[in-house]
Amino acid sequence: MNILQIVSGGIAAYKAIDLSSSLVKKGHNVKVVLTSNAQKFVTELPFQTLTKNRVYTDTFIELNENEIQHIDLVKWADKIIVAPTTANILSKFANGIADDLATSLMLAVKDFSKVYIVPAMNTAMYENPIIQENIAKLSKLGFNFIEPDSGLLACGDIGQGKFPQTEKILAELFNNDKKELLGKRVLITAGPTKEFIDPFRCLTNPSSGKMGIAIANEVAKRGGEVILVTGVGIKESHENIKVKKIVSTQDMYEVVKENYKDCDIIIKAAAVSDYTPVEVFDKKVKKQTDDLAIQFKRTPDILKYIGEHKKENQIVVGFAAETNDLIDYAKEKIKKKNLDYIVANDISKQGIGFGSDDNEVYIITKNGNIKKVEKTTKENIAKELLDTII
Repeated sequence: MNILQIVSGGIAAYKAIDLSSSLVKKGHNVKVVLTSNAQKFVTELPFQTLTKNRVYTDTFIELNENEIQHIDLVKWADKIIVAPTTANILSKFANGIADDLATSLMLAVKDFSKVYIVPAMNTAMYENPIIQENIAKLSKLGFNFIEPDSGLLACGDIGQGKFPQTEKILAELFNNDKKELLGKRVLITAGPTKEFIDPFRCLTNPSSGKMGIAIANEVAKRGGEVILVTGVGIKESHENIKVKKIVSTQDMYEVVKENYKDCDIIIKAAAVSDYTPVEVFDKKVKKQTDDLAIQFKRTPDILKYIGEHKKENQIVVGFAAETNDLIDYAKEKIKKKNLDYIVANDISKQGIGFGSDDNEVYIITKNGNIKKVEKTTKENIAKELLDTII
């Protein structure tokens, strides 16, 4: 495997030498990029000696006139690992800054799932809300993060931010190579639907689609082919995610009916509207002196339809967003909709759920087993859900 190793300028840069050595010993072809700050801690020579490849240090030093370094290195690499990742370079990645070779080549990456970030910094820096926001931003784009260890840091503090052991990095770097969902097709619905009253007004909800998108990204990382049905405007970050754009619940129903039969897993994470106007006005309804009454009718029950028509080998997962009697309602929904799993969350709690990057959920099986996932990112919940299903 071709692995591009980026070393940024932290005290842990010397540990990147051992990582290069271990990768080479496992038979991988490794090329190294040293940032200018990294070169204040380590030199090119040990990396060049271990990898038997030239070391790249500057955007403007083109070592091969037939290549454009920051483009060709990305095309060459099967995986890219940034170890150590300082707060500085992490923030540059998150904000599209390209002022050296390492940051320029990151902007040329199309599939972010092949990038692995290994943060290493002081605990206060790692826990800084700006850094955590940048980590969340990159995670949502598909970047992989290998969490730093806790312990005695170079500055003398004790806490999280320590460069992980090489064995841990290697384990996580190649964990996704299992590709448990290779050859599987997964249909996922995400985000809200919109039921228009007139060209100007619609009935909808605050769902952002973040949960469904996180699941789609995780399925793609594990080798699955994804059909993502959503009205949320997103850019496809994985080549094996195909987005089907919809607006209304009826739109989603038609797309799901058309595609679910050929899928192994159906995960309905969308927050659909239960009602739609009986009459849709073709012109904006003007303000009146009297009250306005609009008649609504039921929309199609997409999850119930899937449950009633699913094949014997298909797995169907629903979501239950409730404000009270969460577990009881979720268990009842499993039976009524003929589901295999349901993910239940309390939307009345502050700081989680709709629009948030985090959530706290219960994953419940049709046999009544309950697994609580404490408050964490939606990316982590997606991992927990797929681990449970698989």
